[in-house]
Amino acid sequence: MSLTFHWFLPTNGDSRHVVGGGHGTPATASGRDRPPTVAYLSQIARAAEGVGFAGALTPTGAWCEDAWLTTAMVAQHTERLKFLIAFRPGLISPTLAAQMAATFQRQTGGRLLLNVVTGGENKEQRAFGDFLDKDGRYRRTGEFLQVVRELWQGGTVDLHGEHVRVEGAALARVPAPVPEVYFGGSSPIAGEIAARHADVYLTWGEPPAQVAEKIARLRSLAAARGRTLRFGIRLHVITRDTAGQAWAEADRLLDGFDPETVASVQAGLARSESEGQQRMLALHGGRRDRLEIHPNLWAGIGLVRGGAGTALVGSHDEVAERIREYHALGIDEFILSGYPHLEEAYWFGEGVLPRLAARGLWRHPADRDAAPAASTPFAPVAS
Repeated sequence: MSLTFHWFLPTNGDSRHVVGGGHGTPATASGRDRPPTVAYLSQIARAAEGVGFAGALTPTGAWCEDAWLTTAMVAQHTERLKFLIAFRPGLISPTLAAQMAATFQRQTGGRLLLNVVTGGENKEQRAFGDFLDKDGRYRRTGEFLQVVRELWQGGTVDLHGEHVRVEGAALARVPAPVPEVYFGGSSPIAGEIAARHADVYLTWGEPPAQVAEKIARLRSLAAARGRTLRFGIRLHVITRDTAGQAWAEADRLLDGFDPETVASVQAGLARSESEGQQRMLALHGGRRDRLEIHPNLWAGIGLVRGGAGTALVGSHDEVAERIREYHALGIDEFILSGYPHLEEAYWFGEGVLPRLAARGLWRHPADRDAAPAASTPFAPVAS
């Protein structure tokens, strides 16, 4: 199987410094260096498309631009790139979400992927009018995805669930192809929902041993329901011609972290109710002197940014080897980013992807699209 690589659209702003934000923390001032205009985001998207990324993730939350609206506009400036839209299922009706997805597929030629984000922070959810607790949000997500999946298959849906109620729900036109669902979460209930409804389970960039544990657990949960999952990982990347150049760039980013900002962000993230966020914090403990937590895996980004906080750092050959290491565990999709996103897309695309291609691990999506495509059956959803 050819590995799949996605890039990231920084809808909270971009910079030559790390832009913080997420999980209850606001975007840092560096996000104003390159505002997330449609023109700039389209520049990033076209660069990613050209060097061989298959798609681009857009985040969700009050700290960034709306993902649906932004990608709908950026899509008009690209040809092949898919958009992995992060969205929170509790904030709109499942019927409307299914309809929006179907419309997006038709208007972009089938370039939608969906990253379902249940929402890990009560305070942020309440700002959007959502007052369920965390477990309640996950149970609602399961009901939401049950409705959406059935609608996408052309069914008429009646559901009187714990949190979701619809009667006679149906779509006039189903999406073709059906969007794949990406889903992450480290808590036990998150694993249960992913096993039932996800196509791709996502993890943040933890060391390989911890990633292997997650994969084994999710594979077992999915198998118990007669399903199989694919696996992806979310990482930042700093790759250069030599390891010294890459680590010099990591040091430059670290030198730009204001101590007061680090302290404020770490205090905010320490209050996070997200199990995944707490696992990220445990990798560095807020300290600057123990940031390489596995060869070429650097936890420095997490000092000022919520969510994904680790980066692959090294020469192009070293980064390619770390990707091969994660792939050996079962990771087939990589969602990457780097500061600034325009330049780093080229560093990775022109430095690492050719090395993976030479190893037979990757083909440019344009080349894959030119070959006859094998049909992929739709993954069944357990009731």
